[in-house]
Amino acid sequence: MKRTKYRRLGPLLAALLLVCLFPFSPSAEDRQPTIRFVRNPDPAPEFSLTSLDGKPVTLAGSKGKVILLNFWATWCGPCRAEIPDLVELQNKYKDHLQILGLVVDDDDQDAIKEFSEKFGINYPVALATNEIRTQYGGIPALPTSFVLDSEGRIVQKHEGLRDPVLYETEIRALLGLPIGNVKVETFEDTGQIFLKNAERATELPGVDLSKLTPEQKISALHKFNAETCTCGCTYTLAQCRIYDRNCQVSKAATSKIIVALMHPTPAKSAPAKSAHSTSPSKEKEK
Repeated sequence: MKRTKYRRLGPLLAALLLVCLFPFSPSAEDRQPTIRFVRNPDPAPEFSLTSLDGKPVTLAGSKGKVILLNFWATWCGPCRAEIPDLVELQNKYKDHLQILGLVVDDDDQDAIKEFSEKFGINYPVALATNEIRTQYGGIPALPTSFVLDSEGRIVQKHEGLRDPVLYETEIRALLGLPIGNVKVETFEDTGQIFLKNAERATELPGVDLSKLTPEQKISALHKFNAETCTCGCTYTLAQCRIYDRNCQVSKAATSKIIVALMHPTPAKSAPAKSAHSTSPSKEKEK
């Protein structure tokens, strides 16, 4: 499918927003275009890298601008598909937006540089270290993009290929530019952005807590955040459920905890003393 040009989006913007941002809305009459930002967002982890052309790449270097931090790889089909749209976004909002491309799972700098030139990438590209990848939640999917406000705080995270209309609307909202009839909502980060915030979650992917009492649910969530998953991810059970919804190890472990809370093992009672037993004190009196 041919890439949609921004100059053609004017009259179709509202319709595209409805279709692209709300594919699961139950009623076409009731839905309104909506974007969501984190309430009380955390600062993005800083890093210091060198771009393909030898220049420093840091978040501080783009202070005061909205930043789109894009983790990608040259072999990733969806990553390749979105690059022309990112190039166009950078061109359109170059004075107030900085896109930073961080390459993962790919260390052939010559091939990356050749790829960047071929696609006309007009924003800094650098190789992400494993440390940076870990700081940003491991990056289990590509592409993964983090949206930062002008204060360097992460307000949204997107995994997979997204329509450029969504990115542009978020950027415009953060810049204080008109966004039409689009509604802006806020949400609490319960692990969607930073896995460390999984402890705030009251629900987890693939975990059914509906049969627990309120007290049991609190106990279950505490255990999920206290116990480490043994799948090798080094995360807690709660973090692993958010990081990898297909992990059968964390799924089984959380299910086991729920069953144990619903059907606790009766405590063993102490053996009854014999009626003929003599207490030590009376033994001494004899």
